[in-house]
Amino acid sequence: MVKMYVRHTVADFAKWKTIFDEHDSTRKSFGAKKSEAFTNSANPNEIIAVIDWDNKEQAKNFMEKSNLKAIMEHGGVLTAPEISFAE
Repeated sequence: MVKMYVRHTVADFAKWKTIFDEHDSTRKSFGAKKSEAFTNSANPNEIIAVIDWDNKEQAKNFMEKSNLKAIMEHGGVLTAPEISFAE
């Protein structure tokens, strides 16, 4: 199991969360097992998404082949994502 951590700033957490939730079926179609989103208690528009995958290849495939950039723009993402993995 691999956990992917994604951190970035959004314009409005509520709007972003709606889009994140709507995009769950796409993540699952690429192999995501579980997706969660959290806000920074000091800055509620800074989010951390945690997505579980069987392996890094699934996560990389999702990032490269899904319509992720357009979805992020639609969700009001303001900064480039910081992405890290834990195994």
